[in-house]
Parts: sequence; C-alpha cells; structure tokens
Amino acid sequence: MAQTKRRRQTKHRGNAAGVVESRGRTGRKPTTAEKTGKGSSSAQREKRVDRLERETTWRGAFYRAMAAAVVMLLISILLLKKPNEAIALFPIVLIAYVPISYYTDTWLYKRRMANKAKAGGASAK
Repeated sequence: MAQTKRRRQTKHRGNAAGVVESRGRTGRKPTTAEKTGKGSSSAQREKRVDRLERETTWRGAFYRAMAAAVVMLLISILLLKKPNEAIALFPIVLIAYVPISYYTDTWLYKRRMANKAKAGGASAK
C-alpha cells in the first residue's frame, strides 16, 4: 500500500484553564543576533536616518497633503452630512496643505542638519 505524504501531527494539550500551550521552538538553535534582535534594529535605524537626511521635495509634500486632505474629506462628510460641501472643500484643503507641508518639512530638515552640524563640531573639539 502506498504511503501518504502527510506529516505526523503533534499533540496540543490544554492546561486546566483550557489554554493550549505550544511546544516552542523545535528547529535549529537561534543565533545570538536573532536572540538579541539587535541586527535588524540597526538596519532599521540606518534606514530611518537615511530617510530623515533626504532633502524635502514638492512631490513628497503633495502626497502628504493628499493623505491629509482625504482624511479631512472623510471627517467633513461625517460631520457636515452634506457630501457636496465636503467635496467642495477638498481642493481648497489640498491647495492649502501642500505649501504648509513643504515648508514645515524644509524647516524640520534645516533644523535637523544644523543640530547634526553642531553635534559634529562639538565632538571634533
């Protein structure tokens, strides 16, 4: 008779409270980097630093303003109960939010770079 390819099922036994506890890790031993989790967090930190050190663009400001305008549209539809008025407010909000977003990001970028230059100059002394 041909053998089946199904894997053998392991037992999951519940405790007195009825909670099923899993057996835990049964494969290979985790490496020290996997145990501490520091390997991936440093890569994420570097990604974040790279993203923060990029200069601001009008395209990024437009996308951010578009997201904010959509949220404002949904909120105004819920609060005003008049979809026509909410839709009429959408382009006004979008036009207002784009420069606000761009200049806010530019100000934050310049401040971040000034702090970085100041910290770099202080450590050089």
